[in-house]
Order: sequence, then C-alpha cells, then structure tokens
Amino acid sequence: MALFPHGHATHPQWHMAAALVLAQLRAQMAQPQYAAAPPLGLLYITDHYAADAAEVLAFLAAELPEVTDWSGTVGVGVAASNAEYFDEPALSVMLLDLPADQYRVFSGVAPLAQGGGSSATGFSAHTALVHADGGTPELAELIDEVAERTATGYLFGGLAASRGASVQFAVAGNGNLPGQGGATGVFDGGLSGVAFGAGVPLLSRVTQGCQPIGPLRTVTAAHDNVALELDHQPALDVLLDTLQVSLDGDPQPALRSVRATLAGLVDAGTQPQGRTGHFGTEVRVRHIVGLDATRRGVALADRVETGMRLAFCQRHVQAARADLMRICAEIREELSPEPQDDAALSMALSMAARDASASAAPAGGVPPERQIRGAVYVSCSGRGGPHFGGPSAELQIVRHALGDVPLVGFFAAGEIAHHRLYGYTGVLTVFVEEATHG
Repeated sequence: MALFPHGHATHPQWHMAAALVLAQLRAQMAQPQYAAAPPLGLLYITDHYAADAAEVLAFLAAELPEVTDWSGTVGVGVAASNAEYFDEPALSVMLLDLPADQYRVFSGVAPLAQGGGSSATGFSAHTALVHADGGTPELAELIDEVAERTATGYLFGGLAASRGASVQFAVAGNGNLPGQGGATGVFDGGLSGVAFGAGVPLLSRVTQGCQPIGPLRTVTAAHDNVALELDHQPALDVLLDTLQVSLDGDPQPALRSVRATLAGLVDAGTQPQGRTGHFGTEVRVRHIVGLDATRRGVALADRVETGMRLAFCQRHVQAARADLMRICAEIREELSPEPQDDAALSMALSMAARDASASAAPAGGVPPERQIRGAVYVSCSGRGGPHFGGPSAELQIVRHALGDVPLVGFFAAGEIAHHRLYGYTGVLTVFVEEATHG
C-alpha cells in the first residue's frame, strides 16, 4: 500500500508557501511508503491566494509534471493532517495514486456524462468529490443531477468560501479538459470535481455536531416552513416542554434557550440511520427562525411537510467533539477485521475524549484489515478550532482517531454529502486499500 503524498504551508507570499509544499511532497515521494508518481492532485487554497489561483496552479503543475490532473477550490481556511489554517494565507495539497481508468476530473465545460460513463474510456462513476459555487442558480438541483450520474448517488465535498473570487481548479490530461480550449483550469461558478470508479474504495461520514435533546417526532400538521403539530400536539408546546421552559412571566430565559436550539428534519418515508442519540446523513439540521404564538407553531429555515420527522437539538463544543469522535470511531470500526461491540466503541470514544486535545499518535487497537491511504475533510467555515475548544482541535481529534494519515480539505460555505447540501457540518472521507495476504 502506498500512502498519498501531502503537504501544507502558510506564508504571506504564495510562491514561498508552494515551495515549502513542494519540498514536503518530493521528500515523501522519495520514501518507499509513499506513492512515487501519483497522477491526481487535490489543491486547496485560502482566499488570501484567490487572486493568484491561476499562478499557484501553473507553478505546481510545472514543478510536478507527473501530476496530470488537478481538482480543488478555495476556502476561508484549509485543513491538513493535525492542523488548520484559518483566515491566513495557506495551501494544502495531496497527490492521489489512482489508476487512470478509475477517476475523471469534471467541470461545467466538461460535465460528467449521463450515467457517469465515458464512451472514450469506458469509465463509470461510482462516487464523486464535488466543489461548487454557492451563488450558482438551482444549485441543489445541479447537485442532485451529478449524484444521479453516479452508480451510488454518493457525493462528498463543499461550497467554495471566499471573500474574493470563489475559484475552483479542474485540469485533466494535458492541462485542459476536452472542450475547454485554452482555459487555465481555474474556474468560477457552477460545479467541478473528481468522479471515482468502483475500483477506488472509500468510506465517508457526516458529523453535524448536534446533540438531540428530544425524540424524533412525526410532523402531523404544517404550513410552508411552520411546523404546527408534532405527534398531534402543538409544536410550540412540544418545544417548550423539551427545553423545560415557559413563555409565561419573563420570556427572555425561554427565548435564549430557543435561540440555542435547532431542529433536525427527516423526509417522510426515510428511515433514520444514525446511532442512537446521533444524527445521520438523512437528517437536515435547520435553524428555528420564529415562534407562532397564535397557531402554537415553530418556524424553521426550511419547508416543513406533514409526515416528516423532527427532533430538536443543540450545538455546542461538547456535542461537536462527541459527534466528530463518533464518525471517526465508525470509520475505524469499518476498517477493523472484527466487529466492535457497543462497549468497545464506547471505550474508543472515551479514550478519544480524554486525549482529543493532544497531538499524539492514535490510540492502539486491533490492526485494521484495510489501511487508509489518504483523507479529505470538508468542514463548515463556522466550525474550526474555536468551535472545538482550541486552535486545530478539530483536526487533532481526527488525527487521534485515524492516525497520522495524509489529509487535506477546506472550510466551506456549505457541505455536500450524498445528494444534499448541509450547513455547520463536517464531511470526512477516507480512501482505503484492501490488505493483501501473502
């Protein structure tokens, strides 16, 4: 198994940061445990470098001629193994060693074909990493369309986040995608990314950083974005009972509790998949935007329909850390040759909770059957270190749980998982390789 080379750096001048990254990549590519000539590069830059995006890409492409394909975007921060660069000039790069017939870079000028196939190569998309511009019209529909062009319908990625240009990188083959003409490989608007074939095994999880504070209830009456009844009870009364507050007398304490509360929505007919006490990817967490005292309803920042399921929840440091540790534990569980019982998982979570703030090696355990070659982590720009209790704490939790694996990513204006857009979430995806037995 060959690990994916990776590098990251910060510097006021982009070419100095890029030179530092190149030195890290070349040093790793000379080591036997890393891939020597990976063809696909993922490039994430902070918005401090957005105006120089074309020059950054051209420099890296010229210095790494063996890397024929590039994808990536801009964020207000970028992620790397055990570190985050938030609101400072930085870039993070990982080079993926994948067979040429098992991936395809796509963009608006060279979209993924219907069915994810390619008549020229016989390629068939299984999953896809997607980068998008949040200002794109009908973005949700476009994401759905890309998901439908993959065999599994599973996408992972996020929206570019920038105070300047919302650039995306998309380069294939000789530097240009078919039909791209003389474009530089730097785009704005629309969607781009990398589709992966069935021969690229990966595991992906979503952390919404929320802790349910009540059970899932059925929406039995609704109007537009207002939940009127939950389990045939007035929705506002259910919310106040869940929070154990009252609007009688001085309503301010109750309103403060409501402002700290959100709602997780599950579409009608969808079976929740998360572990007990946690939200899975089928849950969309939305803000409570108002209370309807006349109809005893609760207004949400999304359309509410009869038959949906709804659970009230809260976000705070403890919930965010616990949920991130949960998805890391689930990934480790899938990599393990023997299934872990609930007690073992609880112990893993406890160990991670005890040591999450330390930048140490991962906790020991059963050697995994499948090894991680590299990881991509897309987190919300509203999360980051402060949301987890300290600088880079979010990435340190991931490193503690998964080990010192190659990792890149960015802090996004919205996160993509399956075929949905999320907010205030983290999407962790690991590329794995089956163990060989000799």
